[in-house]
Amino acid sequence: MAQNTKAYGLIVPRFEDVLHSFYAAEIIKGVSLSASHLKADILIHITERTGGHQDWLNWPLLSSGYVNGILFADIDGDKNTLHKVIAKGVPYLVLNNYFTENINCISIDNEKAAVEVVDYLVKLGHKRIATIAGDLNTHAGKARLKGYKDALAKHKIPLKDEYITLGEFLRTPARNAASKLLHLAHRPTAIFAASDVMALEAMDLAKKEGLSVPEDISVVGFDDNPIAMYSSVGLTTVRQPIVEMGQLGLQTLQQIAEGKAKLPFKTILPAKLVLRDSCIKPKKEK
Repeated sequence: MAQNTKAYGLIVPRFEDVLHSFYAAEIIKGVSLSASHLKADILIHITERTGGHQDWLNWPLLSSGYVNGILFADIDGDKNTLHKVIAKGVPYLVLNNYFTENINCISIDNEKAAVEVVDYLVKLGHKRIATIAGDLNTHAGKARLKGYKDALAKHKIPLKDEYITLGEFLRTPARNAASKLLHLAHRPTAIFAASDVMALEAMDLAKKEGLSVPEDISVVGFDDNPIAMYSSVGLTTVRQPIVEMGQLGLQTLQQIAEGKAKLPFKTILPAKLVLRDSCIKPKKEK
């Protein structure tokens, strides 16, 4: 590394299939684009989630001044580790989270996007709207579920416990959640899944159950993940600026490290509802 080159640590929480994760790949892409522009080095560390492996906190790199700052791809609710980094005085920034405390962060407006999803389904005529929620240890998972609940309340649609299932952002739990919803006596006419991966599991299971999407059930995802292109039905989803968040994250972290940013730094990036073919008006009940 050249003497004047900046170096930053990118901390990525470990989860199932993390090396094939759309989110992780997009964040790394965005951070790498900024690193190239800034002529900075990036050290990527995949760490155990909440309360797990924390040896990286004692890296000689952190105490030697080799690393100019730490960028968290997410913290999955692990504020304890975050506060230890803050206590060390290391410049830092947290992505994919929003804090009311004085913590540097960049978030995507998950809550507003979830409200827009439900608004759209209600406009189509849906009232029996279920959700497959993500990992509720994450800010994104909690915010998307809150947006779903708030939107139902706004439209004066009763919240049904059986319509709220957990998919954890993972395939198998999402498939199990979809199975519960599809076998309800009063099956929902629409499912809002908090990720495209979970939405695709719901669509695939619906097909295997002899149901048609969107004729029998409408489905909305979240992410605008390229894997959805392989679905036989175009998935209505939410496009979130993950690459842009990674780019802005590293650019801002360098400004923080150089004392050029007003602290605490906080910003929320907008997401966009993308309409495709997986949603239509619900069938009229006989």
